[in-house]
Amino acid sequence: MMIEKAKEIIASTSQKMAEAVEFLDEDLKTYRAGKANPAVFNAVMVNYYGSMTPVPQVASINTPDAKTIIIQPWDKKMIPAIEKAIMDANIGFTPQNNGEQIRINVPALTEERRRELVKTARTAGENAKISIRNARREAIDILRKLQKEGMPEDVVKVSEVDIQKETDTYTKNVDDLLADKEKEIMTV
Repeated sequence: MMIEKAKEIIASTSQKMAEAVEFLDEDLKTYRAGKANPAVFNAVMVNYYGSMTPVPQVASINTPDAKTIIIQPWDKKMIPAIEKAIMDANIGFTPQNNGEQIRINVPALTEERRRELVKTARTAGENAKISIRNARREAIDILRKLQKEGMPEDVVKVSEVDIQKETDTYTKNVDDLLADKEKEIMTV
């Protein structure tokens, strides 16, 4: 009974840690690293008939080459609204429309902007690590509380070691994601 409870706590903690890494991964995808990346528009919201909607839900986004993004709205009346949303999002793009679609030429990043992006990525990575450590702390607190309620000390100790292993694994995942993104951003 107690061992099952400890395994439940470990599994729940592992899930929280995995979610933190997954969130970081999704967040890093939105960083523009000097090449065309449709994921940049996932966070750009456009007023679509009165409700704020992400651009990918009102248009198809294609990258015909590494320096061009084509946004094809499903409703041509949305072109001005999408253009305005892109400008308001301040992501460094200047949209051009031809009445049918929006074309965006992806400018090369300046050295200063690259360093800024790396700094932002590291901050996001540190936030993910904080989430991972918080999940570990919560789990250990629960285990210690259960120990006071009668869970054997050896079960608690083994569980704490397992939770620390999970913490180390997910922290390494965060470091790996950051290293890959940093390399991508700094590659000219």
